[in-house]
Amino acid sequence: MLLSSPLVVVAALLLDRLLGEARSFHPLVGFGRYAGWLERRLNRDGRWGGVAAVGVAVTPWVLLAALPPAGWPSLVAGMATLYLAVGARSLAEHGRAVAEALDAGSLEEARRRVGWMVSRDVSRADEEAVARAAVESVLENGNDALFGALFWFLLAGAPGVVAYRLVNTLDAMWGYRNRRFARFGWAAARLDDLMNYLPARLTAVGYGLAGGAGAWRCWSRQAGAWEGVNPGVVMAAGAGALGVRLGGGARYHGVWRERPTLGEGEVPRAADVRRAVALVGRAAWLWVVVTSAVAASIAFLGGSFPAVG
Repeated sequence: MLLSSPLVVVAALLLDRLLGEARSFHPLVGFGRYAGWLERRLNRDGRWGGVAAVGVAVTPWVLLAALPPAGWPSLVAGMATLYLAVGARSLAEHGRAVAEALDAGSLEEARRRVGWMVSRDVSRADEEAVARAAVESVLENGNDALFGALFWFLLAGAPGVVAYRLVNTLDAMWGYRNRRFARFGWAAARLDDLMNYLPARLTAVGYGLAGGAGAWRCWSRQAGAWEGVNPGVVMAAGAGALGVRLGGGARYHGVWRERPTLGEGEVPRAADVRRAVALVGRAAWLWVVVTSAVAASIAFLGGSFPAVG
């Protein structure tokens, strides 16, 4: 599996670049409907209901992903699964659409486009706030929609990436601190934190290596002030690598929240949204180079190639 994994990663990333997300029906859309159905039936017993819901939602699909036998069936299944799990092209397209609207002077269109990327209220956001929201989303989703999936595929193959992507989806649906989800969504949120702990820090390393020294400085000084154990690490490193300031005030579900400042330098503009997209892309291919070198070195030192599967 180790030697074949970088080849599968390259193939999946190329498929994503060529085809983008599945247009007619994406499996995660169907999973989201299934998760909504489960929540309506199990969201009665607080945290235990949430624990049961996560198990029922995720386990069957992880077991299904483990069915293909070793060899070429496993290789093809892994490539298809990883392609469906990553969203690098979609993330880049969303970010560039916001930048193009800002460049064209169409603030209303930029607000509409960035509203597809973030959960905050951007209906009255100015140009700076729109660009800041877009950069933050690109950096954070670089981990959620790309690097986390790559990490779990390299670690545990197709079952690992399926588990990661489904838990990440459940966290996005249930991980809110409101009356409906505060207890029920606890299990999904904590499991997502756990599964993202290492990927988030490797993502930050990737941003630092692909960006600049500011990433390490901002990561060490600022990440701990951000809510949550993972987002601050990713966004502080990304902001430092880009040399822009993120964070600050934003409106979520009608409530204004003051957030710590991340990064350093100027406030982001349209060009910085494009730079964030490029940073994620450079870091992704850096991951491919490093994992390929590690796999080749282990195979060489071991004297034989590990079996595919």
